[in-house]
Amino acid sequence: MTRSVFLQSYGVLTQCLVEARVAKGVTQIELAELLGRPQSFVSKVEGGDRRLDVIEFLQIITALNVDPEPIIQSVAAAIANDGG
Repeated sequence: MTRSVFLQSYGVLTQCLVEARVAKGVTQIELAELLGRPQSFVSKVEGGDRRLDVIEFLQIITALNVDPEPIIQSVAAAIANDGG
């Protein structure tokens, strides 16, 4: 099985998170501070170099005050299209 960070659906997830962060006018540094993490964590997540678990996903969307439902729907649609 292909690692999830290489699947189209994972790219959709990271793109949605980047778009949400940018739409909120938050920099990577600011998001990292909100999360209590280094900026490199945000960079690696957004670049697809680091895989998120569900808790980290929820921490990010909570920090950004973003509704997770549209993101989850986008990822689910990508999974349906790319098989994983």
